[in-house]
Amino acid sequence: MPEQERHIDTMDGRMDIFVAYPREERAHPVVFFYMDAPGIREELRDMARRIAAEGYFVVLPNLYYRDVQTASAEYARTPVDKRITYARHINNRLVTQDTEAMLNYVASDPAADETRVGAVGYCMSGAFVLAASGTYPARIRCAASIYGVNLVTDGDDSPHLLADRVAGELYFACAEHDDYVPGHVIDQLQSHL
Repeated sequence: MPEQERHIDTMDGRMDIFVAYPREERAHPVVFFYMDAPGIREELRDMARRIAAEGYFVVLPNLYYRDVQTASAEYARTPVDKRITYARHINNRLVTQDTEAMLNYVASDPAADETRVGAVGYCMSGAFVLAASGTYPARIRCAASIYGVNLVTDGDDSPHLLADRVAGELYFACAEHDDYVPGHVIDQLQSHL
């Protein structure tokens, strides 16, 4: 299976991405696989490979590129708790900006079918897939938020406020007991949807 570390231009610089896809020479449906707070690591690359093995062109972006590139020796030596602090530097607006760059990238890669794009977010990035789906409804056809946090906030940029713009299918996996997503938040999201 082909896999590569690549860089794409964004409004804020060059974002490194990990890309994996099947060997067949045709355009494959795209999955944007947004990272969780500890950042890109071999565990996430393995998950991207597993998704790609099912027939998808997978893009795993380093959302912390404004602070550090994941392929660098510096990042490899950075403790997980320090990596998590980088999460404070990103938000829905920045990630949807980055998503636009990823959409432009897949539109130029012959191995990617830009007309069939989905997104998966875990924990921190669960909110990002909802925001991206509401921002690019004609491009992102489905999204899954797995144990997503910050799906409903009091802020003007709360991703749930974009739900009425989503044109594709959404899937939310929530834990029965989650200290980061109390039951009343899930109830609010369900009521809003």
